Amino acid sequence: MTDQIKDLLKKLEGLDYKNLYQEDFFHTWDKTGEELDAIFTVADTLRAMREKNISTKIFDSGLAISLFRDNSTRTRFSYASASNLLGLEVQDLDEKKSQVAHGETVKETANMISFMADVIGIRDDMYIGKGHKYMKDFAEYVKEGYEDGVLEQRPTLVNLQCDIDHPTQAMADLLHVIHEFGGVENLKGKKVAMTWAYSPSYGKPLSVPQGISGLFTRFGMDVVLAHPEGYEIMPEVEEIAKENAEKFGGSFTKTNSMEEAFKDADIVYPKSWAPFAAMEERTELYGKGDQKGIDELEQRLLEQNKQHMDWAATEELMKTTKDGKALYMHCLPADITGVSCEHGEVDASVFDRYRVPLYKEASFKPYIIAAMIFLQKVKNPVETLNKLLDEGKERLKDKED
Repeated sequence: MTDQIKDLLKKLEGLDYKNLYQEDFFHTWDKTGEELDAIFTVADTLRAMREKNISTKIFDSGLAISLFRDNSTRTRFSYASASNLLGLEVQDLDEKKSQVAHGETVKETANMISFMADVIGIRDDMYIGKGHKYMKDFAEYVKEGYEDGVLEQRPTLVNLQCDIDHPTQAMADLLHVIHEFGGVENLKGKKVAMTWAYSPSYGKPLSVPQGISGLFTRFGMDVVLAHPEGYEIMPEVEEIAKENAEKFGGSFTKTNSMEEAFKDADIVYPKSWAPFAAMEERTELYGKGDQKGIDELEQRLLEQNKQHMDWAATEELMKTTKDGKALYMHCLPADITGVSCEHGEVDASVFDRYRVPLYKEASFKPYIIAAMIFLQKVKNPVETLNKLLDEGKERLKDKED
């Protein structure tokens, strides 16, 4: 066992995270600081073990169900990687190929797919007031099935992005920041510019800026939320961020100036999102089945976006950050000016300079998800991790040192 893994397990022993066991993961602000720290610690432990070619499979069999109601690359493959890392086989529920298309209820679906499932990951982020509710209902129906004796076990649920929060993304982002700045103790007082940025596309979810605002403020950081007028996020999430800042010694401020947000920032996170009011309107139109109204709303918002094409992470703006060397972050894919679009969120030269750190940022997500599942399913995590280490089963038999 390496000193790194020993230190991580010693840290884990000192944390109180028992309430994660057999519980679902909806929002980061539902969890205590020690519970979040436990997830970070287990994520680092699993990564270290895999790097040492030690198998981390805790399941001999079982399913990890994935339900993506929106397109995904990183989160989809991160969930599959995390599940496989622990020994689960992923089964994707394609609603178009299921009886959901023929009117099957959520309650029925939840039970029918869960007979041998250990975890369910859901992404439902497009409609305000719908995604989180769908996940809560799904989890409740599964719990009911377990209590009624229909299911042998209760699958736990992981929020892979809803209309309110994107916890796996926000936690992967923060773990990246922790490593970049040399430890969580070095985060206090760091300025984070969570800013809107221009995109030639429409309707991107609010959950990333909300997730960052709701999580980074818990670590004493100075989070600045910047966006043009009319691009507000959910007011209840702003309140959470304000309360966190007051409680943990950081700050949460808002501005309609990207320049103000970037000035002397240690971290910048320019990312497009749709206005909260527009997302509410789209949800209402969706509920009415008004496709014409949705199409008209899209065109109106695209024109609205064009009024703010100067909101982009340019070389000039990056020079105004702390020593001109702020950590540039993005959940990806970014709209790159001159590459993926004519005008976008970030200059190609900026993106290229940070490409490796961006890919490293994304690489934390499989381990964050695996840690969430691990702590949901394992009653004695330190004991189980020590057993895996003692067994020392090789993940890859002919791996070269």
